[in-house]
This record gives sequence, structure tokens and C-alpha cells, in this order.
Amino acid sequence: MNKTQKKIFSYTIKLLIVTLAGIFIYRKLLDNDNLKNFNEIILGLKKWQVWLTLIVIFLLMFVNWFLESIKWKFLISKVEKISLYKAIESVFCGLTWAIFTPNRVGEYGGRIFFLSPRKRIQGMVAMVVGSISQLIITNILGSIATLWFLSKFIPMDNVLLFAISILVIGFCLFFLIFYFNIKWLFKLLNSIGFLKKFQKFFSVLTRYNKRELSKILLLSISRFTVFTTQYLLVIHLLIPDIHLYESAFMIFILFFVQSALPSLDLLDIGVRSMTATYFFSFITHQEIAVMTATALIWLINLIIPAILGSFFVFKLNFFDQRN
Repeated sequence: MNKTQKKIFSYTIKLLIVTLAGIFIYRKLLDNDNLKNFNEIILGLKKWQVWLTLIVIFLLMFVNWFLESIKWKFLISKVEKISLYKAIESVFCGLTWAIFTPNRVGEYGGRIFFLSPRKRIQGMVAMVVGSISQLIITNILGSIATLWFLSKFIPMDNVLLFAISILVIGFCLFFLIFYFNIKWLFKLLNSIGFLKKFQKFFSVLTRYNKRELSKILLLSISRFTVFTTQYLLVIHLLIPDIHLYESAFMIFILFFVQSALPSLDLLDIGVRSMTATYFFSFITHQEIAVMTATALIWLINLIIPAILGSFFVFKLNFFDQRN
């Protein structure tokens, strides 16, 4: 493939990505009744309160993805040095890819194609470390919130509740021990015969010490705090009579369930809404408000960044620039 053919192929793929993302977003927004309900629900609220909440949630969206960009820059520094601005570009570009790919696998492609061709597979492994750190926070807080939910709303014997409590503690400890010994994963993968030839790629897992893993985990906790705050703000706006701690625990459970289910970002709003409606039904009967809150956060945290990321798709480097 000569230089001209590479350029044509590259621009064709980029246009295809942006077009697919645009079609998926347009169709989903067009049929989203939950977002339409938002206008009806806020009619009885003070306009300044609504606008202030929306502005803060919108700004927190940028804080969320800025923290993820810092984390990505730090993670990838073990493979290739990139600027913070380039990290931001790749994160938003990844969100555009993620919007129409199962389980957001496209997010990996959107990021690694900002790296040098020889560093891309290692970059993918580095990204896995960041994903694991985020998953650990979600699972630990989600399992604790689930234990609270069972003890408060599901009648059960004290012995059974105690047994579940022990399981939750063991579950949390397992994830923490595994994460801070991520090198074990390298040894496990290297022990599998057909994977040994990929040892040089998996070796990235051995490059993070416990102090660096702690920093990555802290950034993941910060992100978790940000998007939990977004949910709390919009739920307090629409359903102010719910206790803050109850909302927080239900949100933790929502994230926990979502992390365990396969999904497509654009279809994920249905899963989010059904999950949120079920668990919040134990503390409120305002189902429409709960579904609307979920749809609003989905729009701000995923759809708007995906639209912004489409501008960075055209900066992707599918081929070695030296060629």
C-alpha cells in the first residue's frame, strides 16, 4: 500500500467512525422520552436552581475526563511519553469510538492510535491497568452498598447476613490484594503456552510499583467521586426528599450492576434506567424522575464527550508517520 492509498484508507476509516457515531447518537437522542420528560419535571422548580445544577454537572463532566486524561498520561508513561493535551485528545477520541462498540472496546482503539505503532499493544495493556483500578473502586463500594441494601430492605436471618458480610469483606480484600500485586497477572499470562510469545507486551504489568498503583487508584477514586456527585446533584434537584446517604448507596449499586453487564453505550441507557428504577423504588416512587436523572447523566457524561471527541478522530495515526 503506497502513501496515497494509505491516506485514502485512513480518511475513509475516520469518516466511517464519525458517521457511525453520529447516526447512533442521533437515533438514540431522537427516541429518548426520558430527556423529554426532564422539561416537564423542572417546570415547577426554580430556574436558577435548575441552571446552576446543570452547569455544575456539565463542568464536573470535564473534571471527570480531565482526571481520566491525567491517569492515562501517567499509565502510558511506562510505554511512551505523551503530553497532557495529547492524552486529553485520545481520551475524548476513545469516547467517540466507544459509543457504538460493545463493552466500549472501541475506547482502546481511540486511544492507542495516538501512540507510535510499535507501542500500541503495550499501550492497550497499560490501559487495562487503569480499567482494573476503576473497576476495583466500583466493586468495593458497590458490594458494600449491596450489603447495606440487603440488611435494610431484604428480610433475612442474621446468620445469613453475617455470612454475606464475610463474603463481602473477602471480596473487597481479594480485589485490593490482586490490584497491588498486578505482577501476578503477568506471571499467570506467561504460564499459558500460546501467550508466552506476547511476553514483551504483557511485561508492562510489571512496571508499576505499589506507590504508582496507589496514585492510579487515587485518580480512580477521584473520578468515582466526581460522577457520584453528578448523580447526587441531579437526583437532589428532581427528588429533594431522598436522604443523601440513601441516594449515594443506590448509585454505588447502580455502578456495580452496570460494571457486571455487557453493554453498548447507546443501548446502555436502557440498562441504566431499568437498574436505577428498580433499586430507587425502595426509597422513592418517582420512577420518571429517576429515569430522567439517569438519562441526563448519560447525555452529559457520554454523549456530549463523544460528540466533542469526533473532532479528534481526524488526528488518528493508523500508519507509521515515517512511511
